[in-house]
Amino acid sequence: MESIQSTKQRFEIIGNDPKLNRAIEKAIQVAPTDISVLVTGESGVGKESIPKIIHSLSHRKHAKYIAVNCGAIPEGTIDSELFGHEKGAFTGATATRSGYFEVADGGTIFLDEVGELPLTTQVRLLRVLENGEFLKVGSSQVQKTDVRIVAATNVNMFEAIKKEKFREDLYYRLSTVEIQIPPLRERKDDIHLLFRKFASDFGQKYKMPTIRLEDDAVHLLLKYRWPGNIRQLRNIAEQISVLEEKRNISAFTLNGYLPNAHTSNLPAVVEGDKKEGDFSNEREILYKVLFDMKGDLNDLKKLTLELLKNNDTEKVQEENENLIRKIYGSNGEQIEEEETSSTEVLQLPETHIEPIVRPPIQEDKYHFAEEIEEEETLSLQDKEIELIKKSLERNHGKRKAAASELGISERTLYRKIKQYDL
Repeated sequence: MESIQSTKQRFEIIGNDPKLNRAIEKAIQVAPTDISVLVTGESGVGKESIPKIIHSLSHRKHAKYIAVNCGAIPEGTIDSELFGHEKGAFTGATATRSGYFEVADGGTIFLDEVGELPLTTQVRLLRVLENGEFLKVGSSQVQKTDVRIVAATNVNMFEAIKKEKFREDLYYRLSTVEIQIPPLRERKDDIHLLFRKFASDFGQKYKMPTIRLEDDAVHLLLKYRWPGNIRQLRNIAEQISVLEEKRNISAFTLNGYLPNAHTSNLPAVVEGDKKEGDFSNEREILYKVLFDMKGDLNDLKKLTLELLKNNDTEKVQEENENLIRKIYGSNGEQIEEEETSSTEVLQLPETHIEPIVRPPIQEDKYHFAEEIEEEETLSLQDKEIELIKKSLERNHGKRKAAASELGISERTLYRKIKQYDL
């Protein structure tokens, strides 16, 4: 069996982290078998190296190795890419085409970003894993293939299964052996080593002296979280190598190339089970609040009418205070005396309600609310008539000037004049 160190040298893998070594060791162990392997890890950690190790150390090493990025192929054509199609199967299918599973027969297919596969394609892939059979698009003839599948994803597969975006049975067929690649922030001792390797490579590539980090820059390099992992580290090493004239890089200079380096490394609070239906729930809560407010306003109207009817201010004051506490809460806040005094329980604008005589008892307890709304409407209509009359008098009967003064169109004013018979 090939050693971990010789495998690293052969595939140019840099680092001595125990988790990385364990991942490489598992790849070496499963390579001679035909077991399906699922490689997991964040984007940019170098997952593509594991399927290369597995293929090169297997008995399939002389057959084809095909890497497929499932997330980069449109949903409408991915079945054709993977399994092929017959002539005339769909618009544009002018000839029969062989898919990757037919071309790689006897070899290895690496399905990168397998979590992005459509559900219909997942069913086809499950059939290949179970019995090695597949159908070309537009064909009814079953074909056989002997392909080893190594898949990789940066998606949380259990969350995808929970949301019904990935088939649970397919997950367990793909992950007979799962190999996890640690993120760069968990490989602290490897970060500077990788940076020096990238800096050396880019110095040779661009025929420039190799950049070197000062001590404070090394400290900053190790402290940064590297959300883009090795891919981001390589990108920054290349930027600095090309753009900086000075070859000794300080922390201040390095900080300018690290996005969001000043932000906190504390984890953010995220709602784990946020679903599409949550917005409708929020809308329902808002409707409930509005209906409660409407009920409170109706209660206030009834209290006011009771006060006007029988002048029983002490009783109404007590009920009014309870209602105010219900609406505004009573978290230790004192209700101002002038707001709850017995002489000013609730005042309505004088222009809206005039003292009126009410029957002593009404069988319908909501009858008063209907009457007060009718009085308010009549009062507003009277005010509108009064304003129109005054405006016409001031403008000597000129409708255009009166309409301009009232802020309405001349046509609307003419209709109001006819409506109120002015």
